[in-house]
Amino acid sequence: MKKVLAFAMIAVSVLAGCGQKQAESPKLAFQSTDLTGASFAKDFSLTDHTGKPRTVADFKGKVVVMFFGYTQCPDVCPTTMAEMSEIMKQLGPQAEQVQVLFVTVDPERDTQQLLAEYVPAFDKRFLGLYGTAEQTAAVGKEFKVVYNKVPGSTRESYSIDHTAASYVFDKQGKLRLLLRPGQGTGPALHDIKLLLS
Repeated sequence: MKKVLAFAMIAVSVLAGCGQKQAESPKLAFQSTDLTGASFAKDFSLTDHTGKPRTVADFKGKVVVMFFGYTQCPDVCPTTMAEMSEIMKQLGPQAEQVQVLFVTVDPERDTQQLLAEYVPAFDKRFLGLYGTAEQTAAVGKEFKVVYNKVPGSTRESYSIDHTAASYVFDKQGKLRLLLRPGQGTGPALHDIKLLLS
């Protein structure tokens, strides 16, 4: 009888332990690419379009969507920013808990002033981030973002081929998701809501 009782108590404690573990770290049903636990994209050091130095830690308590692009991009960049603007509208009051960051991969042309005009035009809460060529390269390497200058008809009219995905951090500043271009707003909205809940 004592053996049966002891076994029952062990079984209950093991089950209780499992239940607690699941409650602490639930597996979220993301529709975008789950990057939870990735060993890259841990931090950045850039300046925002108001002139303030920024790192991941500045945005703790908010879900952060970080997109790499440039202001003279003809297609994927304005499309992505417009989609993020629409997502913010659909989030309603929850949008105050979301920070969208636009990181330029064209520090040569994308000045603080240009970013200050371009980025908030999509949503006044959005922030443009920039750095020196060296800082931009370091952040690109940390986030596994590839970008290459493509010569144009003049020295100033070049374009840039670049990784067009967005990274999403949770409220604790941990990388969680990769949003691919062309998905529309549905998957991103669904996943951001999961991270806000």
